[in-house]
Amino acid sequence: EERNSADRMMERFDKTKAQFPAVFVLSSQLFGCGSVAQTVLSRNTLGEPLTVHIGFSVGLMMAAYVAGGVSGGHVNPAVSLAMVILGKLKIWKFPFYVIAQFLGAFAGAAAVFGLYYDAFMDFTSGILSVTGINATGHIFASYPARHLSILGGFIDQVVGTGMLVLCILAIIDGGNIGAPKGVEPLAIGLIIMAIGVSMGLNCGYPLNPARDLGPRLFTAVAGWGMEVFRYTAGYWWWIPVAGPMVGGVIAAVIYYLLIELHHHRDEPDNLKDKYEMITMS
Repeated sequence: EERNSADRMMERFDKTKAQFPAVFVLSSQLFGCGSVAQTVLSRNTLGEPLTVHIGFSVGLMMAAYVAGGVSGGHVNPAVSLAMVILGKLKIWKFPFYVIAQFLGAFAGAAAVFGLYYDAFMDFTSGILSVTGINATGHIFASYPARHLSILGGFIDQVVGTGMLVLCILAIIDGGNIGAPKGVEPLAIGLIIMAIGVSMGLNCGYPLNPARDLGPRLFTAVAGWGMEVFRYTAGYWWWIPVAGPMVGGVIAAVIYYLLIELHHHRDEPDNLKDKYEMITMS
């Protein structure tokens, strides 16, 4: 019995730690922030907004493929919280998922900085800054456009993340049309592409507390300093952390009340397993 208990604990740990490489792939700037770094550091000669959208879309899709069969491939605390609200993820797992997601994002930012270190030094002359013509802080985390207010930014994140979570729930819902098994990550990647080309003007659609705060913490200790938290009088940094969590909860409640409650209940019970995000066992 003790051996079985230990085996269960190791299985739970394996599922949780799978979030780390998944977010690393998403946020490791080889795909997501890496596309931003290539665009900025080449002064737009090797990138443009469309390549950034592609980088983040493919990054999220690959992250889901990496961890989908083990932990569900949430890679986003807002998505994990939505699953808790819907009863599809046990609440005790939630903090472990979030910790792994933040650590993966932090490590991903470090990987990008290491990959492009020489380019950073050449571009900035060794002065890492958040503002100015040679600003590079926005490579790793979101910063608001000049026109955006704190309230407007919060609404932006609630709406954007709400749409992301709402669409994800529809894609993985066995009682809905859904997506063919194994194609779910591709469909979710297309959601990010759609959001990027339609909702990126205000602050670059972070939509993910781990993806934004993890790299922001890295920049704070890697040379950019505490300006990454003090930017704007309203201290912007908390908006892409709190806004997505609120948006995820609202989307979960809306989907449950307007869609899931109206499903026919004659489906096999195992269909509900798809709510562990993208199960590809």
